[in-house]
Amino acid sequence: MPYSMTGFGAAEGPVAGGRLRVEIRTVNHRHFNLSPKLPADLSALEPELRDRLRKEFDRGHIAVQVRWSEYPARAASGVGVDLERARLVAGRLRELQSALGLGGEITVEMVARQPEVLTANTEGDLEVAWAEVEPVVGQAAAECRAMRAREGEAIASELRHRAAALDEFVERIAARAPERLVRERDRLRAAVGQLLDGRQVDESRLAQEIAFQADRLDITEELMRFRTHIAAVREALESERPAGKQLGFLAQELGREVNTIGSKANDADIAQHVIAMKGELEKFREQLENLE
Repeated sequence: MPYSMTGFGAAEGPVAGGRLRVEIRTVNHRHFNLSPKLPADLSALEPELRDRLRKEFDRGHIAVQVRWSEYPARAASGVGVDLERARLVAGRLRELQSALGLGGEITVEMVARQPEVLTANTEGDLEVAWAEVEPVVGQAAAECRAMRAREGEAIASELRHRAAALDEFVERIAARAPERLVRERDRLRAAVGQLLDGRQVDESRLAQEIAFQADRLDITEELMRFRTHIAAVREALESERPAGKQLGFLAQELGREVNTIGSKANDADIAQHVIAMKGELEKFREQLENLE
């Protein structure tokens, strides 16, 4: 199943006597690119976090925020007070109150709620094992993965639609190709006859020239390779493995075959089909930009 590179997942659970919340946001990126944000007391777990998420995500920008929603009681036994910051906060609140003409009291609770006024003295007090954190990370990753799967299926559906359209155009070209060769043969014969002005035509020489032109204009191999690539696209879209890179390569090969067919076309109808196929391939590539 193809996966999108856009997703979000969050989970919260008990860890070390407190509660830990993990949020994972992913967007498209050419490679696996982890951007973790962990509390200081969990920063040592970053290597384990990276290894765990590599098992879930093949590529993409992975932004992970880990925070305590409820701090472990054993680690928060000591609480520090930054009196200077408290005074500064209280003064700024009074200035704001005066400037806006607001009533009411500025309470201790109001000042204490401001960042960095009260801090937990936790240095050296809290040690958390990865085994305690992993289940919460795993749940958040699973939710993110599920969202990526839903969006990936929508992208895959669009890609299947594009592949079907390309298939239809290539069959129209295949049906048109033999008629084009017959028309080119007749054109060449008429041109030679006109040049000879009634003199006898060297049929052997003419046959050689017609054979040369037919070989130059023949697109049988290009059509065969194109069909092979389209079959590979469909197979990749049904695979359980990440398919974005493979599909990108196949899109490049499909484009190469279309360009060759266009250069050999020498036919207005085939040229129009080629133009339409290039448009479908461009839309195909756009969808691939967000596929894992």
